[in-house]
Amino acid sequence: MKMSRLGIELLSVFGMNPVEHAELAADLGCAYISSGLTQLPFNPHDYESWSLRDDAALRRRLMDVLRDRGVTISLGEGFTIRPGADMAERAADMDIMAELGVLCAGASTMEPDVARMRDQCAILAELAAERGMKASIELVPSSSAGTLAEASAVVRHVNRPNFGLLLDSMHVFRSGGTLEELRALDPAVIFYAQLCDVPLPAREPDYMREAMFNRLAPGQGELPLAAFVAALPQHVPIGLELPMLAQAEAGIGPRERLAPAVAAAKALL
Repeated sequence: MKMSRLGIELLSVFGMNPVEHAELAADLGCAYISSGLTQLPFNPHDYESWSLRDDAALRRRLMDVLRDRGVTISLGEGFTIRPGADMAERAADMDIMAELGVLCAGASTMEPDVARMRDQCAILAELAAERGMKASIELVPSSSAGTLAEASAVVRHVNRPNFGLLLDSMHVFRSGGTLEELRALDPAVIFYAQLCDVPLPAREPDYMREAMFNRLAPGQGELPLAAFVAALPQHVPIGLELPMLAQAEAGIGPRERLAPAVAAAKALL
């Protein structure tokens, strides 16, 4: 099977073991997954708990499957910038990410102090560079990197060739971003993209709950996804971030949830 540049994101599989996650991506013809080092707290399918941080045998099994199935961890998740937390203390976690062959460490921010957030991103970028990795900042509405302009300013502040933008289709357009702004970006600073669909404008009052639990497959919402994909550099991995909690709680498994979305995304490419 020819592998596409699509990936299956951690949030889409709600607690699945990373070995099974990689197998699922390969079965669906996707070349990438994103992964954190520990299981997310949302686990509607009652998967057994796991930790890549604490379980060296699990890391070895995952690396074997990644190699054998032609899948790469495109995004290392979990590097959230928080008040009072120092990214320099995450060096050991970055070592594990490098061991697993992760291409890019992804940061989002809960730090309201813009200057401190930018400096923490610079530390993350340095940690990544020391390990031959990239790092990125994800714009998330209402955060201190909540628009394309704000996230781009972080990239300029860090000013390292291994630090760039993570562009999530929901967050870009819900933050007021436009296709014109996307097309005006230097392609060299776009490191990663995440794809989903949602109504536009929002119809749910709780933005983050929608983002974490209730997104739509491409074509089921109102985002200009074909133009979004066309604005991305052709080499950039595109992760399908499609949490669909109601379907999972109804007993619909990850393969059944995600296969139609993968097909729709491949059509966009």
